[in-house]
Amino acid sequence: MKTLKNNLDKTFPSSKFLFSEVTAYLQKFGRQTYGQHFTIIEEDYETIYKLFVYFYQDEEKAEKLNIKLHKGIFLTGPIGCGKTTLMNLLKHIHPPHKQYVMVPTRKIAYEFAEHGIKIFYKYTAQSFRAIGSEVQPRAYCFDDLGVETSLPHYGANLNVMAEILLSRYDYYLSHQMLTFVTTNLAANEIENIYGNRVRSRLREMTNLFSFMGSFDKRN
Repeated sequence: MKTLKNNLDKTFPSSKFLFSEVTAYLQKFGRQTYGQHFTIIEEDYETIYKLFVYFYQDEEKAEKLNIKLHKGIFLTGPIGCGKTTLMNLLKHIHPPHKQYVMVPTRKIAYEFAEHGIKIFYKYTAQSFRAIGSEVQPRAYCFDDLGVETSLPHYGANLNVMAEILLSRYDYYLSHQMLTFVTTNLAANEIENIYGNRVRSRLREMTNLFSFMGSFDKRN
């Protein structure tokens, strides 16, 4: 296990971070947060390494790995592989004013059923915050895309996540608004549920990271 960590350090050397060091920190932080059962397994190293490159904004490594630092993240993998847990931990690499907000897509569906269209604006046009004298777009991580149900609001049905993602794409172009997504859906399933337009825009505004070789760690 240590050998693979060290090999990754040697493959992409940089002053930004050493993979062996940051994984040790992440595991310690993960155990403090989730309990002693939390473990980073070797099968996930490559994906986690790429995520570190992204969150540390390491331009040299990102160029070699074809990671676009101005885009968001689309993190896919099987149920229980640790996508949500990892994204909850990695957001703390950023300073507080740059951290994204984790929100389950099921919660958004229920919010829409209760409050209607204003929930759409909460995650789009109103997704800005004041940082000192500047107004910056707020980054959200939409967790478990695809498990939400399209619930009606007074008889009005809306694929609220599709509309939110399409609108955030427009703000990505105009205001560099970042969007993060976790899902166990494949690309064709994204298209079937949300349409080809959403699939295309997600491809343009996010980097794809995959845990497809992983397994359900809840067993």
